[in-house]
Amino acid sequence: MSRDSNYDHHISIFSPQGRLYQMEYAFKAAASASGLTGVAVRGKDSAVVVTQKKVPDRLMDPKSVSHVFMITNKIGCLCTGMIADCKAQMSRARMEAADFTFQYGYPIPVHVLAKRIADIAQVNTQSASMRPLASDVLLIGVDDERGPQVFKVDCAGHFLPFFAAASGAKEQEAINFLEKKVENMKEYDSDQTVREAIMCLGSVLGSDFRGTEIEVAMVKGKEGRFKKLTEEEIEGHLNAIADDADA
Repeated sequence: MSRDSNYDHHISIFSPQGRLYQMEYAFKAAASASGLTGVAVRGKDSAVVVTQKKVPDRLMDPKSVSHVFMITNKIGCLCTGMIADCKAQMSRARMEAADFTFQYGYPIPVHVLAKRIADIAQVNTQSASMRPLASDVLLIGVDDERGPQVFKVDCAGHFLPFFAAASGAKEQEAINFLEKKVENMKEYDSDQTVREAIMCLGSVLGSDFRGTEIEVAMVKGKEGRFKKLTEEEIEGHLNAIADDADA
């Protein structure tokens, strides 16, 4: 047994190298527990999230399996990691959003919600009697003043805005793909934004999709609402991507 193994019994114990091993385990669980890869892209007037859709049991209703959640009418998110932790985090996020609206009389901005989720996640890292939630959150929305927004919140309570972000099993591969496209993203319309996110996911997974195998959701325009795309709409984008590739 290595010397450092004595320092992973509690989340509040630092190793001599300054590491919190239980937090590192939480990051690994958030990345690999679901086996999914998620992508978020922000365009000129819209923000989009895309992820795989895996139904673990043939007897399950596919409509009940989702890692994409609506928090408010104008804010949505993609959560990768342990599905129970994802749902618990989303329930708390919805409560915080509703409480903000009740107190201040207007819908919660995306960046305020991202900070609140991160603050709550960070509290779970401070006590040995608690454990961090094994989930990574990609928030999307269109702010009245700041325009389209993408925020990533990790299980340690760290959050930042992004032009495009990824999470899950093949996060780094997706980031490498997105970095090559980031200069053009600011000018993408909503259709281009959706297709770029789908192409990124297809590239890192090395496979083609059907409309039933991925989830796509978006928020478009300042007055737009969070919307999950139907299978027919996803198929339309997949066909457009295939046509562009053949051209």
